[in-house]
Amino acid sequence: MARVTNSPASRRRRKRMIQAAKGYRGWRSKKYRYAKDAVWHGLQYSFAHRKDKKGDYRALWIQRLNAACRGEGISYSRFIKSLKDAKIDLDRKILSDLAISDPNAFKAVLAAAKG
Repeated sequence: MARVTNSPASRRRRKRMIQAAKGYRGWRSKKYRYAKDAVWHGLQYSFAHRKDKKGDYRALWIQRLNAACRGEGISYSRFIKSLKDAKIDLDRKILSDLAISDPNAFKAVLAAAKG
């Protein structure tokens, strides 16, 4: 019996991997074995960094809020504590957007949290 290699599907699979490695340097974009390793490595990084991006944005919002709060004479941690005590449920993303785009509204939220 003749040996069956499933050649069309194998070629398609390898071609797809080489296409995914387009732009990589050297053998990583030319040879299947190295392209496969490079693409898988890149996919692992992209998965992890999608998770990290959420924390990066949160840190950015906190930095912006801290700067806005310090301008009003209160620390970030005291501001968040006073928001919780006043039962104001605005998240850090919305608060940081308010602090940048509408300072008067942010001052009103700050006054509501203080009082």
